[in-house]
Amino acid sequence: MDIEAGLDLLKREKKMRILIKKFGRPDFDLRQDYFQSLLRSIVFQQLSGKAAKTIYERFVNLIPKSSNLCSNEILKLDKEEMKKAGLSFQKINYVRNLADYFEKNSFQKEDVERMTDQEISKELIQIKGIGQWTVDMFLMFTLNREDVLPYKDLGIQKGIMKILNLKKLPSKKEMENCSRKWRPYRTIACWYLWRMADDKFAQ
Repeated sequence: MDIEAGLDLLKREKKMRILIKKFGRPDFDLRQDYFQSLLRSIVFQQLSGKAAKTIYERFVNLIPKSSNLCSNEILKLDKEEMKKAGLSFQKINYVRNLADYFEKNSFQKEDVERMTDQEISKELIQIKGIGQWTVDMFLMFTLNREDVLPYKDLGIQKGIMKILNLKKLPSKKEMENCSRKWRPYRTIACWYLWRMADDKFAQ
């Protein structure tokens, strides 16, 4: 990800300049373990950060210390033990669906680097339990793809609502129109939108 080029482009807009000055340089870490990233996203779905972190840690502790957190080990786990760790039966099925996919398919770095964002999205959404939001987070924070805008993310919706001075959350078309000037670095713009949504940002 070319953060410098992204910042240069975003600074052309006054409100983005203010955000960049306020929140500093964004941090993005390229991750190599795709299975673990997607697994964590599923566990964290629809939970507060603190609760999700506790459940995830309990869940990971079910894997023997002598083993790796991999699809094969997940499929060996007892469903009742997973339930005791805090996972709902629905999430247990989603986690097992993910593990089953990784057992049967090649989705490694050499495969993924050749794929477009759209191809990755089409591939992953086949796995029951993974929706577009999860795919978007994977593209942004695991693969560091530069031009992702997660339309269904409430924080991004709130950020764009503030940017546009709207009284209600923006439509997808309004988000698309607003974000056009941030292309091809919308992932970096989103980093600031999330912080703005959580902050008392003065218009």
